[in-house]
Amino acid sequence: MIRVLLVDDHTMIRKGLRVLLEGYPEIKIVGESHNGNDAILKSISFAPDVVLMDLSMPNGLDGFSASAEIRKLAPSVKIVILTMHDEEIFVQKAVTVGAHGYILKNSHGELLFQAIVEVYGGKHFYKTSVSQDIVRQWLKSESKKLPSVLTDREKEIVRLIVLGYANKEIADKLSISVKTVENHKTNIMQKLELDSKHELIQYAIKNRYLDLAF
Repeated sequence: MIRVLLVDDHTMIRKGLRVLLEGYPEIKIVGESHNGNDAILKSISFAPDVVLMDLSMPNGLDGFSASAEIRKLAPSVKIVILTMHDEEIFVQKAVTVGAHGYILKNSHGELLFQAIVEVYGGKHFYKTSVSQDIVRQWLKSESKKLPSVLTDREKEIVRLIVLGYANKEIADKLSISVKTVENHKTNIMQKLELDSKHELIQYAIKNRYLDLAF
């Protein structure tokens, strides 16, 4: 029995997925989440084997941020991104956050079932317009990467700095104090051994911090 958690901000989509997947005796739906924050909590408390994760969820964390957090807090949980986004940049970001699978919402039910079974069995399952050879290269490259010197929160702050947000605006956006923002900025500059905002901007561009929200 494969335990599955459904994550999508649209109730009708979650209900449709539940009806579809409950038709397979190998699958048990253990819960549903309507945003990334709730998905993280339920991934820990419900201990699903596989999470079907939507990307575009306006309230709370997006699917990428939630997936990255789940991979840290519940590393045994497998994540399959289920989305309408077929662009290369989204697929590559999924690889970066550690998603085990990626399929499109217009895929037929059998493909979704196959994705769940494959990732549950320890494999990757990416079915998009991006070449399978390219995806394999990304996965191989990602597996060899050393952990980033910056934390996810520090990366988020770098991105907001480059986008032109002032300390007070960053603090308000992230629900932290201005002092905390200043401390993060000091730590970031020290970790990266940078001396100026210009160098920080160049670093952020080189490492593609502006491609997608963290």
